[in-house]
Order: sequence, then C-alpha cells, then structure tokens
Amino acid sequence: MFSPSTYIKRIFMLALLLLIVACSCSCGEDPASNKETPTTDVIKRDPNVITFVTINSPNTYYINSDREFSGLEYDLAKAFSKFLGNHKKLEFITVDSIQEVVETLVNNKADIAAADLTITESRKALIDFSVPYQSIHQQVIYNKVITKKPAKNVSSLIGKEIVVPASSSFVERLKTLQRKQKKIKWIERDGVHSENILDDVAEGKVEYTIADNHLVSMLKNFHPNLRVAFPFGKSEKIAWGFGKGHKPDLLLEANAFFTKIKSDGTLRNLIDRYHGNSKRLKPIDINTFLKRRHTRLPQYIKLFKEAQEITGLDWRLLAALSYQESHWDTFNTSPTNVRGLMMLTEATSDRMSVTNRLDPKQSIPAGAKYVNLMINTIPEKVPFPDRTYMALASYNVGYAHVEDARVLAQRLGLSPNSWVDVKKALLKLNKPQYYNKAKYGYCRCAQPIIYVESIRSYFNILSRFEQPHDSLDNNPYKIASN
Repeated sequence: MFSPSTYIKRIFMLALLLLIVACSCSCGEDPASNKETPTTDVIKRDPNVITFVTINSPNTYYINSDREFSGLEYDLAKAFSKFLGNHKKLEFITVDSIQEVVETLVNNKADIAAADLTITESRKALIDFSVPYQSIHQQVIYNKVITKKPAKNVSSLIGKEIVVPASSSFVERLKTLQRKQKKIKWIERDGVHSENILDDVAEGKVEYTIADNHLVSMLKNFHPNLRVAFPFGKSEKIAWGFGKGHKPDLLLEANAFFTKIKSDGTLRNLIDRYHGNSKRLKPIDINTFLKRRHTRLPQYIKLFKEAQEITGLDWRLLAALSYQESHWDTFNTSPTNVRGLMMLTEATSDRMSVTNRLDPKQSIPAGAKYVNLMINTIPEKVPFPDRTYMALASYNVGYAHVEDARVLAQRLGLSPNSWVDVKKALLKLNKPQYYNKAKYGYCRCAQPIIYVESIRSYFNILSRFEQPHDSLDNNPYKIASN
C-alpha cells in the first residue's frame, strides 16, 4: 500500500506535469516551430535600419588612415541615408566573396548589396538591380617580373594558369567564351575576391587573373609589377543589388537617389575621390618611390610626425607632398630658386620665418604650416577632402589661380566646392576666352592638377605601408585614402 506521503507526492507531480503542458499550450508553442524554416520567414529586422552587405576592399568598404570607415560604396550608402532624410540607420555586414554577397541577399539577411557588384544575366535571375552607377571593363592581368612573354589574346591563354573568384562575373564570361574556345580552362577560388587574387599575382603565386579595370588601376599603385595583358570583353555596369522582390519601395528610392546624384555632381565627385588619381603614376614612378621610402624617408619621418603634431596634417600627406616637391632630396634646388625638402620660395620662407631652406628641421614644419595657411584660405563651405586638394593646388600654383578656377567653375554650371569640377575649370585657364575674363589671368594649370593627383597617389601608397601617427585622432584635415 502507498503511504499518504507518497500518494500526495504523486498527486503533486501529476499536477505539475499538467501545469507545464497547459503553459506550453497557452504560450502558443507549435511543435513544428523547432523545425528549420527558410531564412526569409524567420529574419525580422528593425524597419528603421538598412542593412548593407559588402566586401572589404579599397573600392567598397574599409578603415582608412584616419581610422574611419571609408570606400566608395560606404560613402554612397551614407549619401543614400542623407537622401532618405537620415530616418534610417545604416548597418554593414562584410563577407569574403561576391558569391556570399549574393547568398546574403537571397537569404534576406541584408537589404542592399553594395559590393562593386557587376550586373550579369545569371545574377538578374536571383536578385534585382538598381540603375547602374559606374561602367567598368575586365582586364587580363599578369606579373611583369614573372611572365616575360604575356598572352596577347584569348587563344594564347590556352594552357595557362588563370585564377578567378568563384561565382564572379569573370566566370560567367569565361563560360561564354568556352563555347568557342573549348580548350580554355580556369581555376575558381572560393571565399576570395579580386583583390586577394591580384595580390597573389603580384607575389608570383598566380600566373593570370581577370579583374575590373578600376580596381586594377588602384592596386597597380601598390604593386607596380602588375600589368594588363589585354582587355577582356565588352564593358559592364556596376549597381546595387536587392533581394528578388524583397524591398521594392527601397529599390525605387535607390533609383531616385542615383538619378539625383548623377545630375547634381555628387556621384562624379565621389568617383573622383577614389579613382581620380589612380592612373596618375607610371610604374617607374612607383618603383622609385617605394625604393626611396626605404632609403631616404626614414631620416625624415620624425620631423614629418612633429609637423603633424603642430598642424594636425597627416605626416604621410606631408611626406607625399615633400616627395612630389623634392623626391626627399634636402639639397634640391629648382631653376626658379625654390629649395629644400618642401621646395619653399624665398617669399614663403620669409613669411614662415625660415632662415635656411636646406635645413629639414626648418623647411618641413614651415611647409606644413603653409599648407595649413592655404587650407584656412579656402572658403569653409568647401568640404574635406576637396578643401585639402585645393589647398595643395594653391601650394603649387597660388591660391589666386585656384580661386579663379572656382569662379569659372560656377560660371560653367559646375560646383566651385568640388575638386573634380575645379580641376575642369583649371584646365581652361590657359585658353584666351577664359583667362581673359579671369581676375589673375593666364595659368599653366595642368601643372597643379598633376601635382595634386600625384600627391594623392603617393599618400595612398604611404597609407598602405606606413602607420599613422597617434595625433591623427584629432586631425581636422581629412583626406581620402584607398
């Protein structure tokens, strides 16, 4: 027989069990809810957040020399948020390959793919595209040092090692080509994007790859041994991607956004910020610069960093300017008697209280202070980094001609506050119909454009290989690096 205490215990356990079951039912638990369901059904994101999926690369999304997020796609995303009235917060997911970018969209884990995404037929079957905002063309790339007799056409690639990212637009084009050139073979590499493979080509680990021209132009500044064998096919378009039918209203807003920034010059300005200087230097210029970075620069780094502490200007920008001026030769003297590491004129030296232009301890801080003076002369409504670019042009040709160009830009219906538009105006100041109406007259103003774009390129190289100085945390003078 059961004792009373045992009986009570069993009644208690039965009641507890019934209570648990009842609770489960009242909470609406469905046994099927434990089964796997498609991602599109279970992912619910904050409607006030736009989630972008991208890759880390110098053309999309990265941390720049100011330790801030940067990249053309990142800046476009910020501009899109502003276009929407800043009602939406931005969130970024980074993945390792374009294949993962597309998968992230298809699985509804992101709203927009901003990843230098080429429009292709196979992708159009999976995702929706915005209106395109950039044209590119593919190129066959090799290492000049390793490959002495590069391929000249598609048939000469037969039997060669060609490595491309898996599920990329390059694979699609190769498959189309294979219908005619059946012997052509290639290797598809998972979990990487073009920059990774271009690095391998530069290091001699891969014989050939195919990449988009705008990325190649950027990376050639860091790897001067990269060469273009020949163009690969017709031009293509870059656009943002959207999950198929997921956010039709957002797609419409993105199309309106790109239409606006194309018409008001914003897109042109952003593309110039990241690509405007990428083709300025020749391989021999880059090779010489990289060598002198090891042989000449080390003796002046401390002085450049001290100048940064005085002025707030990135020491690598000052070093890039100095290289463009003197190639880091402290005894450099021009026929017009500008001298020293920063190539100061006598008038500028007097203004900056320099007694010996050949003394780096005097010329470097003086040159940095003069750049600051030019930055402060440019109207405050000119944003950075355009303001820095105009200041560099003023360092070279004088602020008066830069101001003439700003006035001319406005007269031509361009923006006087955008470097890409001021460049166009500067180029016209050697023509009578323009310089006759300019306050300060004729100007050989192709020179300051070459000057600024070369400095930007040298700065980008130094930003890749040299560490920033700590005082950059409070640097007010921003310049984009890639």
